[in-house]
Amino acid sequence: MKLTASKRRVAMIATGALVAGGMVGVPVGMAYAATACDVVYTTNDWNTGFTASVQIRNLGDPLTSWNLGFTFPGNQRVTQGWSANWTQSGANVTATNMPWNGNLATGATLAIGFNGSYSGTNGKPTAFTINGTRCGGAVNQAPTVALTSPAANASFNAPATVTVSANASDADGSISKVEFYRNGLLINEDTTSPYSYQMTGLPAGDYTVQARAYDNGSPTPLTATAERSFTVIGTGQASIVVPATLSIAEGSSSQLNVRLSAAPTASVPVTLAKTGDADVTLGSSSVTLTTSNWSTGVNVPVNAAHDTDANNDTATITASATNYTAGQTAVTVTDDENTTNPGRYGEEFLELYNKIKAPASGYFSQEGIPYHSVETLLVEAPDHGHETTSEAFSYWLSLEAMYGRATGNWAPFNNAWNVMDRYMIPTETQGGYNANDPADYAPEANRPDLYPQQGGKLDSSISVGQDPLYSELTQTYGNNRMYVMHWLLDVDNVYGFGKCGDRTTRPAYINTYQRGPQEGVFETVPHPSCETFNFGGPSGFLPIFIGDSSYTRQWRYTSAPDADARAIQAAYWALKWAKEQGKQADISATITKAAQMGDYLRYAMYDKYFKNPGCASPSCAAGSGKSSAAYLLSWYSAWGGPQGSSDWAWRIGSSHNHGGYQNPFAAWALSNTTELIPRSSSARTDWSTSLTRQIQFYTWLQSAEGAIAGGATNSWNGDYSARPSGRPTFYGMVYDDKPVYHDPPSNQWFGFQAWSMERVAEYYYETGNAQAKALLDKWVTWALANTTVSGATYQVPSTLSWTGQPGGNWTSSTTSVNNSGLHVSVVDHTTDVGVTGAFARTLVYYGAKAGHTQAQTTAKGLLDALLGHKDTKGIAVTETRADYNRFDDTYNSSTGQGLYIPPGFSGTMPNGDTINSSSSFISIRSFLRNDPEWPKVEAYLNGGPAPTFTYHRFWAQVDVAMALFDYDRLIGD
Repeated sequence: MKLTASKRRVAMIATGALVAGGMVGVPVGMAYAATACDVVYTTNDWNTGFTASVQIRNLGDPLTSWNLGFTFPGNQRVTQGWSANWTQSGANVTATNMPWNGNLATGATLAIGFNGSYSGTNGKPTAFTINGTRCGGAVNQAPTVALTSPAANASFNAPATVTVSANASDADGSISKVEFYRNGLLINEDTTSPYSYQMTGLPAGDYTVQARAYDNGSPTPLTATAERSFTVIGTGQASIVVPATLSIAEGSSSQLNVRLSAAPTASVPVTLAKTGDADVTLGSSSVTLTTSNWSTGVNVPVNAAHDTDANNDTATITASATNYTAGQTAVTVTDDENTTNPGRYGEEFLELYNKIKAPASGYFSQEGIPYHSVETLLVEAPDHGHETTSEAFSYWLSLEAMYGRATGNWAPFNNAWNVMDRYMIPTETQGGYNANDPADYAPEANRPDLYPQQGGKLDSSISVGQDPLYSELTQTYGNNRMYVMHWLLDVDNVYGFGKCGDRTTRPAYINTYQRGPQEGVFETVPHPSCETFNFGGPSGFLPIFIGDSSYTRQWRYTSAPDADARAIQAAYWALKWAKEQGKQADISATITKAAQMGDYLRYAMYDKYFKNPGCASPSCAAGSGKSSAAYLLSWYSAWGGPQGSSDWAWRIGSSHNHGGYQNPFAAWALSNTTELIPRSSSARTDWSTSLTRQIQFYTWLQSAEGAIAGGATNSWNGDYSARPSGRPTFYGMVYDDKPVYHDPPSNQWFGFQAWSMERVAEYYYETGNAQAKALLDKWVTWALANTTVSGATYQVPSTLSWTGQPGGNWTSSTTSVNNSGLHVSVVDHTTDVGVTGAFARTLVYYGAKAGHTQAQTTAKGLLDALLGHKDTKGIAVTETRADYNRFDDTYNSSTGQGLYIPPGFSGTMPNGDTINSSSSFISIRSFLRNDPEWPKVEAYLNGGPAPTFTYHRFWAQVDVAMALFDYDRLIGD
């Protein structure tokens, strides 16, 4: 029986950390008669190498096999390819289908690709064939733009009217718009040729204008920029020249350069006058320009005193002299800077930044990807130190945003996003997706040993709701690709899956967690995100996780919404600081991408199967429109599709919402910052709603002591079971004290408290929101009471224990609940450097805004203590890993612990490690026995003491670096 695509899409169980997957029976294609095709060829170039993405679309009759041909125009060589058999003879390249992707239905699209090398220039092929028939095609080339006016270095009389005009074209498409900038500030855009804008009333001064052209490429337009300088002088006379704009950090000073446009015959006394912000003062009210210093000018200090508001205030400085045209400078005072002796912690930030970025430290791979840690033998959420996560990338963006603020160099920030875009955001599209039937239902189960018998068992009879975002996103961006990060990457390809089963290409998308809340990291089976059946058993790894009558080669990815939100959080600060420096244009393309990510991040607002809130049975009502949105950041969203066809695809959200994942700061930025508001028509309203909902969620979960309890779920037990009686609800979702995972319980780690409340503190700092302050007032008091610091000795909370529950249901009319029965206690403490850094940042933002002395002094004490633990690679402390006794656990049916492999399953890892019911964590990762730190673990497994390690986690180092930077910027030493 042939299974219809609409009934075979499936979303895998996603618990523990993150995961999703799917499979389907793909109908056998018919023999083709007439061939017609389209090929889109795009590249990402670097030095002497590049990655090429090739998208083939079948416009003719169905194909059962295909042969792609093209010719390089230069000396390019294919070095590694995927999803096709790649060969090259001279400049001629041929790619033929793999066994699983030869069938291309009419209208179907297939993505293949390769890595290549070149020297000189990397020209693009101009023609492509499929089975000998020439295709239409597109080489995604950047547009060109040239300024036609003003003339380079032209002079105009003040007050000047200057027209800036540009010619722009795109060889493989069209121009969507041209933006015009003056001294780095966006002043206008034009969508119709000829592209121009007239500036009027320009005072005397030096100016630079830029024209940035955008093509109509999708999903991300390519851009090109042209730039010219000109001067405005007085009519019939020389002028006083001052900068058009000046940005000064509150509590500090800057220099105003005053000069003349032409050489004087005698000394010229210049008077300086200021209007506007009273906190702006001049170091001198006059200067004298002479025949020797007129062209270099004289610098005058301009001071900005610290005030108590959170505004970026403005002032105007006028420089005038007899018989000279006056010059004016617009001054912007940027809020929240150092007030007393700034610099010490800023220097510590730069020192740690340089250690993190130093190649010898080992934080980055040869591709420039941040590892989870320098050390390789590390098992926690990732099961190997040289994997990386979307979390690490979001931290990298934050680090580079701060570096841009400190140095004015925004290239590293843009590079971090580009590397993320290239390696962490999958490129597969979903041509067969049906938004009215987004996925087939599969229940979750509470333990790994219930898979696939109970958990992951497909049931297409269960109704699922509508996906309300797909149509809007597709229309907005012109494609059906998801623009969010997959959460886990095997950077060094230590498992050997490679890219789509090719074994060798690095880095490789992988996944681990799949089987219910009790599946801890030591009970996971690593598997490729692109399932080609090259490894595992005859059907790859799929039968370990899900029950089905047939399995199909496929791909599937899972996002961690907190990481994507943190990336947007970093983009906000980069935008703010670049604006203050007059360098917004330097990062505008990256900010556009951040806004796009915010559009797609909205999938995290939705129930897993788009069921309505309050669902207490698999047969409960399916959502329509946006009725299934919780407007919180849930634990994941996921998407997938088949290899080699576009007959089906799936997308899901998540039913589980954890307090530690929320990010009201990102929600505020996405609904209030013009450049970050996503393009889709309903996105701004969605994020505005989410901002309110997240603050309410914290309030509902805040314990009597102040800590934030676990969360809520719309799918009790992961299968929409009936809820336990007496449990309160939040907008219909039931309270869950430990949502998502139980080994260990997700609500016990203080790190989630520090991470999440730091975001609340940033939101409070930028907005002064009273509800955020109320949350922080209580939380900070509790956290400080459980923190000690003396010199280099410090302790912050680690393991938390919970009793009770929120005091009532929260609905749209609720403003508070009585949580006197919801309690937290601190079981033990830690010196974890990353958690301590995140906690210190929370205290910095809160302490600076609220004027809370104890928060400020404790933050300083914690940072000083951390700085007492420097080493050559960063800041680190020794930790004991008693949990490493689980390395060799095999499945124990009486305890439910150990690695569970379903009876009858037999397969191998890429390196030959056997996968069967006798396997353990280490037995399917035998390469770890070659790690230099392995003898410590082996001795422990043989009865010795628990091993100790000194780890340098990337996120932890960055959290400390950010805390140093924020303390220097907001409080100072």
